[in-house]
Amino acid sequence: MLLAFAPLFRACVWEQAQLLLRGAILAPGQRTVCSVLRVVGLAFETHFQNDHRVLNRARWNSRAASRILLGLLLQAFAPDGPILVGWDDTIERRWGKQIQARGIDRDPVRSSRSHFVKTSGLRWLSLLLLVEIPWAGRVWALPFFTVLAPSERYHQKRQQRHKTLVNWGRQMLLQLRRWVPERPIVLVVDSGYAALDFRGCLMNRRQPITCITRWRLAAQLSAPAPARRKGQIGRPRRKGVRLPRLQQRVSDRKTVWRRSTVPHWYSAGPRTIPVATGTAVWYRVGLPVVPIRWVLIRDPPQQFRTQALLSTDLAVAPGQAVQWFVLRWQLETTFAEGRAQLGVESQRPWSNLAIARTTPGL
Repeated sequence: MLLAFAPLFRACVWEQAQLLLRGAILAPGQRTVCSVLRVVGLAFETHFQNDHRVLNRARWNSRAASRILLGLLLQAFAPDGPILVGWDDTIERRWGKQIQARGIDRDPVRSSRSHFVKTSGLRWLSLLLLVEIPWAGRVWALPFFTVLAPSERYHQKRQQRHKTLVNWGRQMLLQLRRWVPERPIVLVVDSGYAALDFRGCLMNRRQPITCITRWRLAAQLSAPAPARRKGQIGRPRRKGVRLPRLQQRVSDRKTVWRRSTVPHWYSAGPRTIPVATGTAVWYRVGLPVVPIRWVLIRDPPQQFRTQALLSTDLAVAPGQAVQWFVLRWQLETTFAEGRAQLGVESQRPWSNLAIARTTPGL
């Protein structure tokens, strides 16, 4: 399997890259270069600086490595059908004056709705493939494409235009579409990325990307624009009449609720929940018109509040949309296990190139 990555490296660098990879798999605790060399029996290596140069100096393309990794994962776990991917960001807690791309961000692990905790670190944005692993008996989120999103202060010091997380994610998804141009892609994200211009960018493609996300109950909905009459003058309408908000549909007795069974409801196994669905368009002045399917989820035991989901594919079934979105929780599990089992946040490089390669490699 490792031979697929050999064309990315020169012969001398490839030998050292394999050594670092084997050591990172075997080493317990920290994943520094010294601990990697120690676990493979090279603690007294005299030219240990050559192993550091694989990360901070050698020429190889990590984006090309991501493409190769994606091909291996699809061949093994998802050879056909839609490609289900998750997209989320995580914080790597790092301190030090030499780490230039770090910023002050909200700590997603220690924060809650009523308690806000800030932390200093590097923000990573990752695309993860959601596939069912046969021998594990559950769905895993396997990261294959991870990029560093520097802080706004980092770009201000260099007089560069700051790229938000949404802009980074849009660029990553378009890169994914170029890698797999023919297969359908389904993206599940949290409500923080429910931006109208982002949805419009994914829809305006020859092969659009289906996006499913949590949505606000107070969002404004409209009917599709009516057909243009013969001889009608003026600019064509972008949307139709205003539709009731989802908050009103929750309490409306005319709303039709149907029971749907979700095979994987987080860690509780199968679960039957009532859902309501419909179609509408989402539009704001100056932005593209996005046709959507909304899905309301209600829990009879009242363990969670009524929630709304948005799907840019009008043909998707409500139960399928809920099932895809529930699998998004595996992203958080992957980030937590990466810190506990793979030593993420334990590495100590300080050069920009080594930082950009080490965490995605782990």
